Amino acid sequence: MAESTAPTNFFGGSPLNRLAWLRTSHNFLSAIVINPCTRWIIFKAGQPLLVSQNASQNRSLAQLSTSDVRLLLGPEPFFSQGQHDGEVAADEVKELQAARLHGPGIVFLGLHETDPEAAEALPSSDFSAKGNAAEVAAKVKGTPYFSLDVSGVEEKQVDEVLQKSEAGKNGATFAFVDGRQAMSSMDYVVGAIYAEARAMVDWNARNKYCSACGSPVFSLWAGWKLACTTLLPWADNSGRSPCPTAVGLHNQSHPRTDPVVIMAVVNEVNDRILLGRNRKWPGKFYSALAGFIEPGESFEDAVKRELWEEAGLKVWGIQYHSTQPWPFPANLMIGFYAIADPSVPTRVDLDNELEDARWYTREEILAVLAVPGATTIRSRDLGEADKSTAENLAGPQSASSTVAGSVPDEPPFKLPPLTAIAGVLVHDWAHDKVVITGTEGSPALKGSL
Repeated sequence: MAESTAPTNFFGGSPLNRLAWLRTSHNFLSAIVINPCTRWIIFKAGQPLLVSQNASQNRSLAQLSTSDVRLLLGPEPFFSQGQHDGEVAADEVKELQAARLHGPGIVFLGLHETDPEAAEALPSSDFSAKGNAAEVAAKVKGTPYFSLDVSGVEEKQVDEVLQKSEAGKNGATFAFVDGRQAMSSMDYVVGAIYAEARAMVDWNARNKYCSACGSPVFSLWAGWKLACTTLLPWADNSGRSPCPTAVGLHNQSHPRTDPVVIMAVVNEVNDRILLGRNRKWPGKFYSALAGFIEPGESFEDAVKRELWEEAGLKVWGIQYHSTQPWPFPANLMIGFYAIADPSVPTRVDLDNELEDARWYTREEILAVLAVPGATTIRSRDLGEADKSTAENLAGPQSASSTVAGSVPDEPPFKLPPLTAIAGVLVHDWAHDKVVITGTEGSPALKGSL
C-alpha cells in the first residue's frame, strides 16, 4: 500500500476500527467487554486518568483491563438495559439498542487491530450485528477500547478500585490530569485514541436533556446516540404532546463536531507571515488567526469572513493544508494558508478579540524556532492571562515552569508547538515545506480564491 503524503497532525490518524455497525448489538458488546485484551480509558470531570509505575517514571494514559474496572461498571447487562437493574431489553425494542440507563457512562471506542494492513473487520456477513455475537467477537483481533466516565462515582470507590487494579497492586500511582497537560505523556497513537474518547465523554456529559421537549435523555448505541426518555417503552406520556423526536428520522441526537478554520496569512512574495495575539493570550504568544464556521458557510467563506472581521484584511489564494481533531471539547481545526497585502493596515480594534497582529519575516520565525523553549509557555509568562486559554492554544508544554534561578535565552515572542496545527502551519511555512498557490513563482493569480 502506498504511503499517503498528506500530513497527520497530533490527535489525528486514529488507529481504531470503530466497528460502528456493531454499536447496536448488546450481545457483541457484552462479549467484547470480557475480552482479556479490552482496555478502558477513565475520565473524571473531563480529565483523563494517568498512571505512573514509580516516582521516577513519566506518567502515561492509564489503560485498565475489564477486571480492573469491573466494580465500577455496575450490574450486568452493561448494554440494552431494561427499566430496572439486571433487566435485559428485548432485541426488537430499537429504542433500547445497546442502551445504558444505569451506572456510569460507557462509550465503545473501537478496535485497535493487531495488523491494520490485514484487517478483516468489515460490515460483512462475517462480522454482522445479526450474527452469533460470541463468534463475531472471537473473530476480531486486537485491542478493543472503551471509555468510562466516573464523574458521578464516589471518590473513595474509584480510589479503592484503582488500588486493587493490577497496576495498583504493583505500586503504581494514579491521577486525573487536565487533558492539555496530559498531551505531553501521549504518542500519536495514544493521542488519537484519547481524542475520540475525550470528545465522546464530553458530549455525553454536556447533553442531558432533549432539545425538542426538554425531557432527560438516555444513552444508546454504546454511547453514540442520545434519545428522549419519552420514547422509553414504560414512559408515562399521558397529558402531554408527543415529543417531536418521536416521529421521522430525527429521534436521536448524534455526537457533534464544531469546525474551526485556522489561517496562516502570507504576502504575495511569500517571505512574510501574519501572526496575531488574542487578548486572553500571554503577552509574548503569537499564533495563526482562527474562528468558528457558521451555518451556510464554506471553509473558504469562513476564512475570508474571519480575517475580514478580526483584522480588516481582504485575502485570496486560500489553500487547504490539513486538519486536526481538537477534543477541547470537540473541534475540528481546518488549517489554511491565505494571501494578503501587508501594505494594508491590519486592524486590531474590530471585534475585541485581537490585541495585536504583526507581519514577521521567515528569518524572524526561524530565529525564534531555533531557541529552546520557543514553543513553551511557562507559568511566569502567563501574568494575568487566562491560563486555561493559553494551555489550550500552546499545547502540552504550556504548564511547565522555569527552574528557580535558571535564566534561559528568551525569544522575542513565542509560537505554538507542533502538537497544535497552528504550530504546524507556521513551521511548514518557515521551513519552506509548502508551495502556496498565488505567491511569487506559483501559477495562480490574485483573482483566485
